[in-house]
Amino acid sequence: MNKEDKYATLVLFGATGDLAKRKLFPALYSLYCDGYLPERFAVVGLGRRSLTQEDFYHHIKDSLEAFSRYDIRPEDWEGFIQRFHYVQLDINQASDYEALASYVEKLEQRQEINGNRLFYLAIAPGLFEPVTFQLKEAGLLQTKGWKRLIIEKPFGHSHESAEELNDKITQVFKEEEIYRIDHYLGKEMIQNIQVIRFANSFFEPLWNNQYIASIQLTSSETVGVENRGSYYDKVGALRDMVQNHMLQMVTMMAMEPPSRLKAEAIRDEKVKVLRSIRRMETEQEIQEHVVRGQYEAGELQGEGVKGYREEQNVAEDSSTETFVAAKIMVDNFRWAGVPFYIRTGKRLPSKATEIIIQFKSMPYLYFNKDGNLAPNLLVIQIFPEEGIHLKFNAKKPGTEGSILPISMDFCHDSTVGINSPEAYERLLNDVLEGDSTYFTRWDEVSLAWKIVDPIIQSWEKSEGIPLSTYKAGQWGPTEAKELLEKDGFHWWQVFGEK
Repeated sequence: MNKEDKYATLVLFGATGDLAKRKLFPALYSLYCDGYLPERFAVVGLGRRSLTQEDFYHHIKDSLEAFSRYDIRPEDWEGFIQRFHYVQLDINQASDYEALASYVEKLEQRQEINGNRLFYLAIAPGLFEPVTFQLKEAGLLQTKGWKRLIIEKPFGHSHESAEELNDKITQVFKEEEIYRIDHYLGKEMIQNIQVIRFANSFFEPLWNNQYIASIQLTSSETVGVENRGSYYDKVGALRDMVQNHMLQMVTMMAMEPPSRLKAEAIRDEKVKVLRSIRRMETEQEIQEHVVRGQYEAGELQGEGVKGYREEQNVAEDSSTETFVAAKIMVDNFRWAGVPFYIRTGKRLPSKATEIIIQFKSMPYLYFNKDGNLAPNLLVIQIFPEEGIHLKFNAKKPGTEGSILPISMDFCHDSTVGINSPEAYERLLNDVLEGDSTYFTRWDEVSLAWKIVDPIIQSWEKSEGIPLSTYKAGQWGPTEAKELLEKDGFHWWQVFGEK
């Protein structure tokens, strides 16, 4: 790519918000320190508050001191902060957009930026549509360079609302100009899945229903809803995590080798997986394959914590799920008969994201004298540590043939250091490069909603489907355990320990 193609102006809506403070400013600073930010690059931060430029600088510095993986060095800070500009803007005021258009044009002329514009909507999803139309009306999209739009999840509240939103946004931006960001896809070990699978001859031939018994995907959190009660109570774990993050991880694990390492080829294969996932549409199917739970008061890490219904801005009789476990079947030639078990929840014992591949047992287990021969496991750990763990069986030293399970570990952090790039750094750099590989295409979003919508609708209209409970600090309700036990499996935890 020509370096001038990365020269750009980032117009950041929600510059005084939590996402910008926790993720975006630190990501931009890391890109600058690592030499990935182009030399001609400006950030126009937008917010409702009246701030001076100095106020905005202090806000950014506070962000970096709290969340950056790099210390603030005077020489870096001076070169970095001069790229930032603050403009007060009322999202509903057309004249503010006209003033913004004039400001951006003058800034680009002054800094010799060739008209490339990146619009990041770090704002409430309900504002996506009016903001994009205001950008068009004000002439901000009439530029001689490229224009790209980044939007955060959730993209809609259902398939119908997502489709309506997409129809509106695509009247302003083309599909190839829209970058729907899912920060899970920016994580190092998620991106490493393709290499693990397709660059190793001892994995890919085994990556099918002939050798794999089951696959488990876990994304657990220790926190509750914190100050997001009013938002979360309308969303729940199925919309918040399963519709996007969890299904995206399933597609990465189950996809076929792409015809070439290009964004569209890779995303085509992910779409094929989503099309192959068996839909659960009847109440009986949903009860058999999906568990929903809600945390009650309990103890976590030695401290008592309140139950979900006692959280601030949560209804006292709320039936919103804070935990989901499900059995997903991918009905294609490679994966027929292999269950993909997913679980995600809040107030669980540890914060972790991991994928565990359990291989089938040998057909004749003559070493299995005591009936406790452990299965082979491949663990892809995404958080808190990044690494790969292969668990297999070997002879216990000094015995006549006793079997000992052992592990081979690769720790990514030990190899590249603790300052490896964060997800938002990779994804922001990908947008500047015009690489949409790790962003979700509309047909991916659409199919994911079609998978979860029947479950949501069944929960909302049927009183017969139970809402299980679990105490804070436990691994979800007992029904989640039973979901696997009836198939002869159990949940594995971090590092493959039971």
